[in-house]
Amino acid sequence: MDRFTISLDQQLARAFDAHIRQRGYSTRSEAVRDILRELLQRRDQARDNNGFCVASLSYVYNHHERQLAERLASLQHAHHELATATMHVHLDHEQCLETVSLRGPAKAVRQFAEKVIAEKGVRHGQINLVSVELGNAHKHGVTRHRHLTPRH
Repeated sequence: MDRFTISLDQQLARAFDAHIRQRGYSTRSEAVRDILRELLQRRDQARDNNGFCVASLSYVYNHHERQLAERLASLQHAHHELATATMHVHLDHEQCLETVSLRGPAKAVRQFAEKVIAEKGVRHGQINLVSVELGNAHKHGVTRHRHLTPRH
């Protein structure tokens, strides 16, 4: 493990320590590691349109909006190779929250998420994308699959 030292002015150090307490980190090192991973992940995602990823897409919509639920379901069916699971939550009598688990080429996942979020009636849409490395295809019993390892 490499070690390095950084210097912070008092105001920044206090704000960082408050962040550490708020997030429940036990050490500054744990917090810095997570911040660096997030920074490197965002950098890689901005540059990499050919890599593979896993993602969660969450959005809120009004289920009374004309044919919106059907349009959203149709989008997921049209991209069944990306959408692995969907969770649907009723927030009140009109609003629903959906979270879709996605897996596939980063460019395709981003394009799918943008289509869903752009649907008329969808609001508060957000994607959390994690770049992954594809392992070699292999079998466990009769099932052939690849393991996905998050980068960084």
